[in-house]
Amino acid sequence: MNNPEHLPSGPGKIEHTHEFVITRGQKPERLDAFLTHSVMYATRTRVQRAIDDGTVTVNGIASRSNYKVRPGDTIRLVVMKQPPIQLIPQDIPLDVVYEDDQLLVVNKPAGLTVHPGIGNRTGTLVNAVLWHMGVREAIDLVNEDEEREEIDVEEGFPIDHSAVLGTDAVRPGIVHRLDKDTSGLMVVGKTYEASLHLSNQFFERTVSRLYEALVWGVVKNDTMLLEGDVGRSPRDRKLRAVLPRGGKYAATEITVLERYSCASLIQCKLRTGRTHQIRVHMAAQKHSVVGDPDYNGRDEGVTAIHHLYRRTAQRLLDMMPRQALHAKTLGFTHPTTGKRLEFESELPPDMAHAREFLLAEYDTDRNS
Repeated sequence: MNNPEHLPSGPGKIEHTHEFVITRGQKPERLDAFLTHSVMYATRTRVQRAIDDGTVTVNGIASRSNYKVRPGDTIRLVVMKQPPIQLIPQDIPLDVVYEDDQLLVVNKPAGLTVHPGIGNRTGTLVNAVLWHMGVREAIDLVNEDEEREEIDVEEGFPIDHSAVLGTDAVRPGIVHRLDKDTSGLMVVGKTYEASLHLSNQFFERTVSRLYEALVWGVVKNDTMLLEGDVGRSPRDRKLRAVLPRGGKYAATEITVLERYSCASLIQCKLRTGRTHQIRVHMAAQKHSVVGDPDYNGRDEGVTAIHHLYRRTAQRLLDMMPRQALHAKTLGFTHPTTGKRLEFESELPPDMAHAREFLLAEYDTDRNS
């Protein structure tokens, strides 16, 4: 591994160095554990990654996560941070379902990323909301932590993270998220107070959410409660998996709405809101969401179908270039009035078309 002093910083990145000299009396402790509680905003996962990348040295030598820290050691951690994000208002059409002076409910289309990040500074829901609220000048936002990797974004996250837009006059907050290729209802806070109130509702699980999804195969049980700890996949850090240990508890209630020859339409009720929860739980049941590129929902889904219905399955896949998952209903308590609000959106055209196709094919198969 390279010495961190020789690592390239990359365009626009800011280098920050943490150095610790271990004093007498320090008890033996794993290096990753020591850095996790010694560096502000650090998490065990990010510390371990830094160690793996060779940006952590002990006495000038790259070390391992399980190294036991001892008195007299000099520990050095080099962190490469992204520069501040500049939020640019953009005139991107929004399907506004409800709006008042406190919040905004939108029907997000598939393909729209929720917030800016590395590689997608523009063209997001955040950029669109800024323009919708009348902001025309770019906003510089101090970037404390762009990745948000350890936060379950659908659970709601602390207001200093969720208020991703911020000026003295405009402080809307993204208090939950949908994956880029998941369509459906989202609520956005337009003030700090509303964002905090909404975020707390997600955290306390008082927000009601129902999703509809097309999944591969004929789901046998009319209802199911899927439980299984969800965490980062050991095979791919960007994905999630049901883990025997080390994940976070996740529960999804499943109700079968319709069955077809090669797929089923299901309703999903979240008891928890882990990242990719529905997609991961259904993949673990061998009923991956149709079109899901990350969890065996594309070619793998087709090949798992009985050969008599594989042609229908392939035609279905051709209709769904993204995962067939839609946030259909959303209910929460208004931050200022205390009134319970409930919203519902119809299936988007791609999923509605796929459903009609499946119904027609199923009727044909039964009558042939």
